[in-house]
Amino acid sequence: MDLIPRKFYLDDVFDDFLPTKREQNMKCDIYEKDGNYHIEMDIPGFSKNDISVEAKDGYLTITASKNSENNEEDENKNYIRRERVYGKYERSFYLGDLDQDKIDATFNDGCLKITVPKKAEVDNRKVIEIK
Repeated sequence: MDLIPRKFYLDDVFDDFLPTKREQNMKCDIYEKDGNYHIEMDIPGFSKNDISVEAKDGYLTITASKNSENNEEDENKNYIRRERVYGKYERSFYLGDLDQDKIDATFNDGCLKITVPKKAEVDNRKVIEIK
């Protein structure tokens, strides 16, 4: 009995017609180093002004928004294929207790880099004396 391989051959046929949500997400790497979280996210085709980063209640939310450049010239065009990204994309990550005042973000060559300092852990533990 032959098994169907994990990557089924028909997947390629449908990829062009039915893009998956996975392909539309902003791809990123998150790692921890020196008491900070580091996020590196690829956001090609967007400018710094198209991107916002917000921190609230331990969540870091990254939003990229770009409107279609529709104008009179576009109305006279008959697009065969239009693949450039337009619309609003958003990702949120729960990182816990953040030092919101010290978050740093840079955007260069389509890559957003964010450094998120973790708050120092407060030891709320109390040792109870046994009598």
